Amino acid sequence: MAATSKAQVLTLYRMLLKESKNFPSYNYRTYALRRVRDAFRENRSVEEPQAVEQLLQKACDNLEIIRRQVSIGRMYSSQRTVVESTQKKLV
Repeated sequence: MAATSKAQVLTLYRMLLKESKNFPSYNYRTYALRRVRDAFRENRSVEEPQAVEQLLQKACDNLEIIRRQVSIGRMYSSQRTVVESTQKKLV
């Protein structure tokens, strides 16, 4: 297996965050962002190359799941929550 670089991990992290921000539903969006951040923080200390490769593969699979779910979420309209309404007014 090819050794993964820190740049590859950071790129994947940024892609996951960017895709997670595309969820139309506030609840799904915040949950996905929190899970991505928590997963990367939890595995920050992993240095074994095989374990890193497995984690990266899992992250790539999760990226595809997020993309698919974002597409499905855009097919159906949802009502804005109270939190989203007040955030728009404040900005």
